[in-house]
Amino acid sequence: MAMRIGALEAGGTKMVLAVGTADGAILEQISMPTVEPELVVPQMAEWFASKNVDAVGIGAFGPTVVNPANPNYGKICFTPKPGWSNYDFLGTMHSICDVPMGYDTDVNVACLGEATFGCAKGLDSVVYITVGTGIGAGVMVGGQLLHGMLHPEAGHILLTVNPDDPGKSVCPKHTRCFEGLASGPSIEARWGAKAVDLADRQEVWELEADYIAQALEIYVTCYSPQKIIIGGGVAHQEQIFPLIRTKLADYLNGYLKTDELDDLDSYVVPNSLNEKQGILGCLELGRRALEA
Repeated sequence: MAMRIGALEAGGTKMVLAVGTADGAILEQISMPTVEPELVVPQMAEWFASKNVDAVGIGAFGPTVVNPANPNYGKICFTPKPGWSNYDFLGTMHSICDVPMGYDTDVNVACLGEATFGCAKGLDSVVYITVGTGIGAGVMVGGQLLHGMLHPEAGHILLTVNPDDPGKSVCPKHTRCFEGLASGPSIEARWGAKAVDLADRQEVWELEADYIAQALEIYVTCYSPQKIIIGGGVAHQEQIFPLIRTKLADYLNGYLKTDELDDLDSYVVPNSLNEKQGILGCLELGRRALEA
């Protein structure tokens, strides 16, 4: 009998819950709004318990503690979301649904989903970036998701502000970080409209591509990924990808010579799993927890 694995993609606005199998087949899926944890977390744990799952993989919004050796493993760190700061997310889930559970960030599980089932299958070093309400990155190095002292907060690397930028950073902590300059709210604040309504404004995407390419140059030189995948709402504007690739080549300026960088059309790509990369990554995370 096939294992039944629970998958929980815990986002800032909604929780996506699914039951599937280790080969990536999704059998059932629902969603719930992200409200106060005392209301939604027991409800989610009970839903998984009622489905007789063998394990659960959780991809959580951050910052959160993902090192199992840390006494705060599975807790959400400081967040403006009411009730979630210092909340024991994993512990509460496990107290109600007593099965093996894997726990990581939402962007790390998206990276894992693409590496297991998507366009990065067969690769062991991958960067997955989501550019939407915020900017985050999941990083896989040598087949392992990168954690470190906490987990990568690659949306907050500092960039050079483009001199033609008519706006400013929307990040409350940084005047020139990637998220502050290139996230969806940054685009809206700068241009007075959401990204989806600016598709025909070339100057919008030239500037956005410049900031994304600056960030990618840093990721390429620091992580040396075999592929970079971009997801999130801004990445739905597919006209931006040729601009990003051209600007990335300019920023690298021929310093690195690899087969991957000789084919940027295949190196910097949109997500390939029809927005299922997070849930599929959670399935793989749950499978690994059960195997362990």
